Amino acid sequence: MSMLNLATCSSDLECLDRLKAEASKLKAGEWVLAFGARTESWTDRRWPTRAELDAAIPDRACAVMSFDHHAVCANSRAMTKGGFDEASRDPAAGVIMRDARTGVATGLLLETAAYAVWNAAPEPAAAQRDEHVRLALADLTRHGFVEVHDLLSPDWLGPTLAALDDRGELPVRVKLFPAVARLARAVEASRSWRRDRVELAGGKLFADGTLNSRTAWMLRPYADPLPEMPCGKPMATREEIASALRLTQSFGLPLATHAIGDGAVRAVLDAVEEVGREREKNSAGPRHRIEHAELIDEADLGRFSRLRVVASVQPCHLLTDIEALTRSLPDRLGRVLPLRSLIDDGCEPGDLLVFGSDTPIVRANPEDSVLAATERRREGMAREESIAPEQSITLEEAWRAFGGR
Repeated sequence: MSMLNLATCSSDLECLDRLKAEASKLKAGEWVLAFGARTESWTDRRWPTRAELDAAIPDRACAVMSFDHHAVCANSRAMTKGGFDEASRDPAAGVIMRDARTGVATGLLLETAAYAVWNAAPEPAAAQRDEHVRLALADLTRHGFVEVHDLLSPDWLGPTLAALDDRGELPVRVKLFPAVARLARAVEASRSWRRDRVELAGGKLFADGTLNSRTAWMLRPYADPLPEMPCGKPMATREEIASALRLTQSFGLPLATHAIGDGAVRAVLDAVEEVGREREKNSAGPRHRIEHAELIDEADLGRFSRLRVVASVQPCHLLTDIEALTRSLPDRLGRVLPLRSLIDDGCEPGDLLVFGSDTPIVRANPEDSVLAATERRREGMAREESIAPEQSITLEEAWRAFGGR
């Protein structure tokens, strides 16, 4: 909320102009950081090149995060800070995009490559960090939220929230889900910061990327795939997902797995089923969650209720993904957010079907998800432009999925 927001940007040229204006306000050496870029909505549908960023921001590192947080466009200084040069190979579960003709890095980085650069920027000071948390909580409460699930919790967040709660300044209940790789450490550390309104609630894992980046893991190829990635980019194998499930279960906690494509959703359900067979008879275990589940193959719909897996979805993504869906997956629009089918197959709203904001990927207003779930299109769009209108649900069902009304 204190960073340059490019959500209203309309082209790569406007992006460069706004980055230059932001740079003029900063002290020498400070990074230019921006977020919210959605190139599908830009007139030219292209990111600025690394050369263009270097020309616009020549004297400091600059990194622009996509609105879905799975791509970063960086200048040469930022790429160097992130550990990349022209000879660098793609990191595990990441992609360094290159010019098809010359092989030169374009400055666009996906998945773990994106975060290597983004995380190279200096962290805010503790006082700034506390203020950022206050601003975020105030925004959520302003939109009516009474509970927050933080789904990639850093080590400092639990103690920060506990301190707010001890001073009577925490306005909502907060549940933390650190990355599964740090879960054991978080379990130990949480003994000092757990409160009635602050708890460690599970672990987080990424099974794939996103639709706009074409890194969501699909069962069948995209209409316009990335080079050498016809079905997207798996971020974890089924075996790795199963291992993460066993780890979280050993602490009596659920796993929340980011899975957007139908291939990733199936991999998670397969892993849950495999691990479930290992439990003792009549032992229920924690209810695991699939975050987003934006495309679900018809064969997998009934498995959510049968396996007691929570479909934790954010219908508001349909509003921002319409261009990507119609361009990249025109043959599968009927499988996008099949909410009606999930409910009819036994996923009760507010129980096995839950809605969340997914802020700051998108704005926190719950009305966006209610609109998407009930109308399946943006405000002002014609009815015939709806995405899978047969999957719409009622207003009452949508609010129940948010746990209210």
